[in-house]
Amino acid sequence: MRVFVDGNEIELGPGACLADALQKAGSKPAEGAIVGVVKGRGEKSRQTNSYWLNTSKGRIRIELLENELQKIWHEVVDRILGSRVRWATADGVALGGFSSEISFGRSAHEYNRWEVVLGAAGFDAENTQLIFIHRRHSAIYGTPDNGGVFAHVVGGKSTLDRLEIGDKIEGIEPIVEWQDLTEKTSTLDMTLPLEEDMEIYTRVQAELIEEAPLGAEFFLASTRDGTFRVDSVSSSYVLSDQLLTERVAYEHREPRLEGVVTVRTVGRGLGRIFIYKQDRTSNPSHSVVARVVKGMDMIKLARPGQLITFDVTPERIMLLGKSLEDAREEMRERGIEAEAVGYIGEDAVVVKQDPGATMEILKAKRVKLSAIPSSRLISVQLYYDLAPKSLDYFRHVTGLKEKPLGPLPVYFTYESTLLFKPEVEAVSYKELLPENKPVGLVPAGSIGISNQVSKKIGMVGIRLEEDRRYGPSGEKFEATNIIGRVLEPEKLRDVKDGETIYIREER
Repeated sequence: MRVFVDGNEIELGPGACLADALQKAGSKPAEGAIVGVVKGRGEKSRQTNSYWLNTSKGRIRIELLENELQKIWHEVVDRILGSRVRWATADGVALGGFSSEISFGRSAHEYNRWEVVLGAAGFDAENTQLIFIHRRHSAIYGTPDNGGVFAHVVGGKSTLDRLEIGDKIEGIEPIVEWQDLTEKTSTLDMTLPLEEDMEIYTRVQAELIEEAPLGAEFFLASTRDGTFRVDSVSSSYVLSDQLLTERVAYEHREPRLEGVVTVRTVGRGLGRIFIYKQDRTSNPSHSVVARVVKGMDMIKLARPGQLITFDVTPERIMLLGKSLEDAREEMRERGIEAEAVGYIGEDAVVVKQDPGATMEILKAKRVKLSAIPSSRLISVQLYYDLAPKSLDYFRHVTGLKEKPLGPLPVYFTYESTLLFKPEVEAVSYKELLPENKPVGLVPAGSIGISNQVSKKIGMVGIRLEEDRRYGPSGEKFEATNIIGRVLEPEKLRDVKDGETIYIREER
């Protein structure tokens, strides 16, 4: 039995299931992530009149016309692959040459914008060209009596403007409209029986855009576990709310074509990440940060609440939380100069990198690392189910939403209590309603936040010893939200006012 896993053909025995295919293909989805399965597309592909032409400058979609040249197209489509731009003018752009059995003449014809023409360059069928019309004009292209128009451009029109001498066609894909495929599913069931010619998809591959370094880093943060969480689905996109309300700079505008990844930078839905399934125009609220280059079928199969395995290139450079020695070695392997400032002892742990964004580091080929003694890096466990709103605030002000560790400046210490004043002010736009208030006593090591009942709303505290009267932030129980606990309280015994400790979440 023949099946395809992420585009690669493999052979399986009778009665094989999904797990067998993944094992033979050596493909392992991320934990909890879906696998996509499509059946019966091959036959529909042979019937389609719609194609993607993948060029070195982007994709162009064409729709064939119902005329006699359709037969010529189907005969030569494999020969067109690799064709290069032969000329590009204000009238159009031609790619070739390839052999065909086209009949040709020497008469001029009228052409309109977005038409696609088959013509014999030099009146030689062995040197046939694909000509895309930019504007209305009359010309002699060595075409049949009907003018040689066999298709229209219906997508990726901006790509035509960017084509120049030397660009080429790198791939040709027949398009089967997704809604026409009735046998398609996303599943976690590894025992799913397989059938001949099934297509199996396990992951999506995306490439970051150089023009949006901060937005690209934002996207890397949302996929740092190797997955993209789908929170909502429409006919034209899927979106993730994983970093909803987090601010990100607007950097790059371009049409939101199929496969484009954007981040909403202003207004309602700030911080949402969109992946487009259909072409849409550009939008001043959406900064384009990446493009899907493989695995769009997974995007189209996904449903709300599901995880998709994601591979993003270039790989994120995130050195925070690593030992200084390991961080330096990693940068050496990637050809990047790493300068260490501040503490450089054997137990040094990186807590800052400058630049912070992967694309900026790769461009500069250097990064400055700041480290602290490992005794000032504290591991914590957070209570997502018990205090979701408070944790949204806490992870925002510490940067834990986007990074593996974050700072907590020490505001005041007394007896067995430490108070912290976050670097980021967020009480004006983050809710801190009472939730998970302590009952009976506060266990040693508890982390708490002063809620809206308190005058010192947003203050973070850690209690090193249990207490039956006051919460970790020094407030009464009704003004305290318990959000987690410190796993290494002994590290905090000698902390002084004005210091900054760093916390790392353990899951």
